[in-house]
Amino acid sequence: MKTFRFVFFVTITLAFGIVLNSKMGSIPPLGKFLSPFRGFWTNAEEPGVNYTETLKIDGLDNEVKVYYDELRIPHIYADNETDLHTVQGYITARDRLWQMDFFSRLVLGRLSEVLDNPAVLNYDKYNRRIGLKRMTYEFYEKTKSSPELHAVIQAYSNGVNAYIDQMSSSDLPLEFKLLNYKPERWSPVKTCLAYAMLSNTLSRGESDLENTNALMLFGRELFDILYPEQLGNIDPVIRKTRKWNFSPVPVVKPDIPYPQILTESTTEKPHPLNGSNNFAVSGAKTKSGNVLLANEPDLELTSPSIWYAYHLNDGHKNVMGVTVPGTPIILIGFNDSISWGVTNSPRDQVDWYAIEFRDDSRKEYLFNNNWFKTEQVIEEFQLADGSTAYDTIIYTHHGPVVYDRNFRGDNQKSNYAMKWIAHFPSTTFDAMYEINQASNYDEFENAMKKFQGPPQNFIFGSAQGDIALWLPGKFPVKWEEQGKFLMDGSELSHEWKQYIPFDHYMYDLNPEQNYLTSANQHQVDSLYPYYVYDHNYEYYRGRRINDRLRVLDDILPKDMMRLQNDNYNYMASESLPMMLSALDTARFDNNQWTIYKTLAEWDYFNAPNLKAPTVYQLWWDLLYKNTWDEFDTISVEVNKPHRYVTIDRFKNDSTFAFADILETPTRESTSELMALTFDMALDSLDAWVDANGEDYSWYRFKNTTIKHLLRLDPFSTSEVPVGGYSGIVNAASKGHGPSWRMVVELDPNGTKAWGVYPGSQTGNPGSPLYGQMIENWATGNYYQLLFDREVDGDEKVIFTQTIEPK
Repeated sequence: MKTFRFVFFVTITLAFGIVLNSKMGSIPPLGKFLSPFRGFWTNAEEPGVNYTETLKIDGLDNEVKVYYDELRIPHIYADNETDLHTVQGYITARDRLWQMDFFSRLVLGRLSEVLDNPAVLNYDKYNRRIGLKRMTYEFYEKTKSSPELHAVIQAYSNGVNAYIDQMSSSDLPLEFKLLNYKPERWSPVKTCLAYAMLSNTLSRGESDLENTNALMLFGRELFDILYPEQLGNIDPVIRKTRKWNFSPVPVVKPDIPYPQILTESTTEKPHPLNGSNNFAVSGAKTKSGNVLLANEPDLELTSPSIWYAYHLNDGHKNVMGVTVPGTPIILIGFNDSISWGVTNSPRDQVDWYAIEFRDDSRKEYLFNNNWFKTEQVIEEFQLADGSTAYDTIIYTHHGPVVYDRNFRGDNQKSNYAMKWIAHFPSTTFDAMYEINQASNYDEFENAMKKFQGPPQNFIFGSAQGDIALWLPGKFPVKWEEQGKFLMDGSELSHEWKQYIPFDHYMYDLNPEQNYLTSANQHQVDSLYPYYVYDHNYEYYRGRRINDRLRVLDDILPKDMMRLQNDNYNYMASESLPMMLSALDTARFDNNQWTIYKTLAEWDYFNAPNLKAPTVYQLWWDLLYKNTWDEFDTISVEVNKPHRYVTIDRFKNDSTFAFADILETPTRESTSELMALTFDMALDSLDAWVDANGEDYSWYRFKNTTIKHLLRLDPFSTSEVPVGGYSGIVNAASKGHGPSWRMVVELDPNGTKAWGVYPGSQTGNPGSPLYGQMIENWATGNYYQLLFDREVDGDEKVIFTQTIEPK
């Protein structure tokens, strides 16, 4: 009997061990995950400094010193560039390895290898179809034309692998354990991931197919009213007084109609709130007489943060700023002599072409009255459950056929090829590499020539006193409305034929107004001699920044910080008086009077503890929704008009037909619609209070949340007490906002800088420092950044690490 009990319990123990160490569906092996020796427990860190004082790693020629400040920003000092970037790769992997792996899988279409979900496989297929994997490999090949840059990429990759090679199972970041996989070796190709990732995030937005649907449904007259290219008093990136002293490349619009094809469902677009602000002021407007520069990229708020901060010094370059983990080049930052920042430059970068195949084999397609051969590429996907999936992508000279019978093609005519500037060979890393080392405006301008790809608005300032704003990229010369609608892939006249010369690019240098700004608004007014179009310009943030800089003088760094954190709601200031005037206050009860008074006395600042912004946003959202409710009945994909256009229609069209609510038997006027939606807003507010409590302060209602990349609530931070919103300079919405704030003073005696981002250098949720900057970010408090030619011995250095050749 004792023998039986022994055998029985041994069997149960073995079975239990097997179960705990086996994956069940999407659940990781719990035995490994809960192990006290290599499971998630080992990711817990003690407070204080947890770095090894002396390390030895492969690939170094000489000793490298790393100094850490209170934010754990590494200040890396090396004797040569190879050692500098080898250590940079090693340290980034130590702090952000899982995030780097996640980003590389996203770009290369390999997330489905570790995430067992059919939707993830479709996402991978889509990312490969639009070319993210292919362009990353081609981008890497292009870096080989620059031996210095290529060596940096190789050194960085070697440093990442040096860290991976010395890891034990217990060292694995928590997410690897949770998903039950190990990191594979890093590669120079992965070090180029930022180009595809940021291009996808910032330059892929378009509405070609939606515009085609709308034009066919509404006709030209109503289409132009609902989707105007320029409207009202725009305040463009390039000042209106700018003169263009060149003859543009000629282009003639062909007399050929656009393809008349309705598209039921279109592909996912980048988030419309992705954007940024940047501005620079000359010494003529500052208290110190030095140039001041500010930049904040408004992106998805994630944990870990999309940015990682460094200070890099190899004896020649001395540069500091932020970059995407996995990327060795500082993308936003400063050095001893200059500073630069970027915002997204809205400009239609994607065109869709309707493709006519010769037959169902899709081996040939029609172009210019001839049949051309396609390229067919079979993409293979190794899935998390051990199975394999495939997808065949057809390539034409226009680009990959994204819509077809296997993907989003809702009829036999839906074969659409994607032509995207990001698909072209690019030297943007070369440009950034040179900017990191530039010492004056001329060197910066030379680097702009190499920024060939999706455009950005570059703000520039120098210790010599120059300020500049450049809009570099790669721009086809387009006839009016070329690329605004679905194009005919068989027509030579619909092809991109020439590109705008560098000498014709938009830029401004040392203007008389003594400041320059950009905030994703229209780039230029109608006097620029080339056709410029985008479907989603920003109408508010740029105007607010310009309004403030026009009147500010004796500007201090703290004034730049205040402007970055400005909560003025320009849209509310232009819409709420109109909305309130439509209400019949004679019929109000006490609650309606209270809410009305709250709105009427509001100063239009979306401060976190105010209640007026909550009521306004509830009301506006319902007003917008019920204005365009007719669009919800349309069976094909059509964009609703911009909120700026909506307000313009209310103010200037007394017979605005869309004011009618479909669900009601009567035909509402504009005033009646506003009154009805006011009552709806109060009902919605009551429901929210019932569910969430009496305090409907703006920050609680808005609920700005910094989400973990895997959407894991325990590793996320919600209800961050920050003001602002989309369309506000402080563009902190629910899940998007200022992902890095930087202010720089270009003092000839030494650059000074301040910065903060909503996260931490470490990506480990088990660290006491995880998310350490979020509170200061929310309250508009900045850290003065440690920067100098030498930082050894500075009181801000809390730990020094020596890394030696192995």
